[in-house]
Amino acid sequence: MRPYKVLVVDDSAFMRKIISDLIESDPDFKVTDTAATGREAITKVNELQPDLVTMDVEMPEMNGLEALKVIMANHPLPVIMLSGINEEGMRETIMALESGAFDFIRKPSITNSQDIMAVGVSLIEQMKGAMLAREQREARISSLKEPEAVLPEPVRPQAAKPVVPELPVRLPGPPKTNESPAKPAADKPKSADTELGVKRPDSARSGTEWARKLPKPPAAPPKPAAPERLKSRRQLEAAPPAAPEVKAVPELTAPQQPEPPAAAGDRKQGGKGLRKLVAVGCSTGGPRALKTFLENIPANFPAPIVIVQHMPPNFTKSLAQRLNTFSPLEVSEAEHGMILRQGAAYIAPGGYHVKVVPAAGGQYAIELTTEDARNGHRPSVDTLYESLLPLTGLERHAVIMTGMGSDGARMMKALYDSGVTSTFAENEETCVVYGMPRSAVELHCVKYVLPLQEIAPRLVQAVK
Repeated sequence: MRPYKVLVVDDSAFMRKIISDLIESDPDFKVTDTAATGREAITKVNELQPDLVTMDVEMPEMNGLEALKVIMANHPLPVIMLSGINEEGMRETIMALESGAFDFIRKPSITNSQDIMAVGVSLIEQMKGAMLAREQREARISSLKEPEAVLPEPVRPQAAKPVVPELPVRLPGPPKTNESPAKPAADKPKSADTELGVKRPDSARSGTEWARKLPKPPAAPPKPAAPERLKSRRQLEAAPPAAPEVKAVPELTAPQQPEPPAAAGDRKQGGKGLRKLVAVGCSTGGPRALKTFLENIPANFPAPIVIVQHMPPNFTKSLAQRLNTFSPLEVSEAEHGMILRQGAAYIAPGGYHVKVVPAAGGQYAIELTTEDARNGHRPSVDTLYESLLPLTGLERHAVIMTGMGSDGARMMKALYDSGVTSTFAENEETCVVYGMPRSAVELHCVKYVLPLQEIAPRLVQAVK
């Protein structure tokens, strides 16, 4: 297999050298050229047609975000952003992910060799994930085209068959009723019933024959069954209100935990009597998916939404601020001790696992921990989902969207087996990377597999 061609874009010659060396440490990739500005990057993408681009976010003349938009409009291909940790760089990185960038990595510290190597490992992992996702997408598109070329051939002969002329021949059957009135003695209940529409006590047979001829309504009765199940489940879950009295407040004040819940007091309003909860997990492609998802959740949504997006520290705060400008909900980065309330969404901070735990007064709160990474991630979707298992007093809904790997799938299966209200997964067609949702689907624990744009409306319907 030929190595994939990569274009490295950065205004620093030293950083271009570091990134190029990291890329070429893997034989699957070859740096074909470099560029120092966004304009130069656009020109070289058109000329060289690389398989992948690494793009610095902050550059003079034309920055990475502006160049990305032009590239995605004229020559779409996987672009991995290299971001600094300053506020401007993080904000523009989030916007780049919304504009179609595959993913991003934090720029390495040039004075720390271990940090450079760690960034190199992450970069190669993302590049391989991008190439695999592209090949899977191309294979799916080609497989979808094949049936289209075959289908028209069998369809045309069927349309040419004289099926339509037979229908008028069978329909004139009623002329038999013209003969029956001519016979005075043939006063049969069949003809009388069909002509007058009157049922006689002794015409059971004719009534059934007449009923068989009526068009049968479509089999729609199964649909009302779903709301009945939802109602009965609410009634069953409403029975044990004592469950939330299991207090976990001592855990919330554990010394290992991060900063105190400064905003918790302001968020207690609306937390009492919480009956529903939504937990969401995503990774690569997640910022763009979350934007689409949260834009379609109404402000009066009767459940808090707790979200795990795989992301480094500090970037999750920029993500929450950005999503808050689009969503009718109040979106914020989760803080330790926050009381969950309706109409709000909470993004797990990078570097911390997030859990939902019972709190005093029948409320539920955010708990942040620094336990070991799980499935290679902290925060981990599995950790969030696992924390929901004992919360049987809540109507729980789990959503898993685009991302590499399988984080979240195992605990979604556990939730599904325990009788969670509903589970959702993004389908392959709209995923940037169909990894995490695929893993959940393969475990047969997903009730609704939907394109991204349909997940929020269906979730609103299921929760309300």
